[in-house]
Amino acid sequence: MDLIDEKQLQQERSEPCPGTLYLVGTPIGNLGDLSPRAKSILKNVSRIACEDTRRSGQLLKIIKSEVPLLSYHKHNFKSRQSQLLEILERGGSLALISDAGLPGINDPGEELVHAARSNSFEVICIPGPCAATTALVISGLPSERFCFEGFLPKKQSLRKKRLEDISQEQRTTVIYESPHQLIKLLEDLSISCGKERPIQIARELTKRYEESIGKTIEEVTKYFITNKPKGEFTIVLGGNNNKQQNKVSESEALNKLNTLINQGEKSNIAAQKVAEETGYKKKWLYSKLHKRLDK
Repeated sequence: MDLIDEKQLQQERSEPCPGTLYLVGTPIGNLGDLSPRAKSILKNVSRIACEDTRRSGQLLKIIKSEVPLLSYHKHNFKSRQSQLLEILERGGSLALISDAGLPGINDPGEELVHAARSNSFEVICIPGPCAATTALVISGLPSERFCFEGFLPKKQSLRKKRLEDISQEQRTTVIYESPHQLIKLLEDLSISCGKERPIQIARELTKRYEESIGKTIEEVTKYFITNKPKGEFTIVLGGNNNKQQNKVSESEALNKLNTLINQGEKSNIAAQKVAEETGYKKKWLYSKLHKRLDK
């Protein structure tokens, strides 16, 4: 891909443009990762929308930006949206930043982008660091195809369903988790995916004490039981690579399970046999069986 030099860029477009929303990637740890273009946008837009004005204020102080800040986060995004769109309507320019990383991923920036697009305003991304892709590319796990889950649901029924889906997912999966919930998540993943599933856990990305930990779920669980989790975690989970998995559909596997039970086989033994034959997890088969019985 041809690179555009700075002089050519200035000739083609003078930024920031009026009536434009800029999604600006900010450092996830190392301040050196803030690009010159990002600095320029953050010093010249009309307003900056951010998650935490105190935290973002520190960044603006470092780059000597005097642009006014407006809070925009999961608790106020609905009420704040009209005010931000009004800035664009008046011909102003607006930058959206998160506390760290690229806004619009796993945060209410998605809602603002949708609203701006719906009202025919231009949206431009100033690329920057992202914990999900950074952890993925250093993990050593397959990155040609992957899926992003962010933080898993807190509601148990939704969480259980999501874990079931992840256990059957053949692509690499990226998950975010907080330190006080990390061990619980690893225990859940061990049950749904098996303790030997490959995994890499990244913390303190781009910072001085950056770490990438693990080979299997069992290994990292033991590590964090001994070493108290600190910081925000990005989990890269290997896909379900059981080659037998695609031999039969879910319904066929469940029919095999029901047939064995109807022939007098105990349900747990039947589930184990079908798991070995089809590649589906025994626990998943067992849970589906009980759902049918409950109905």
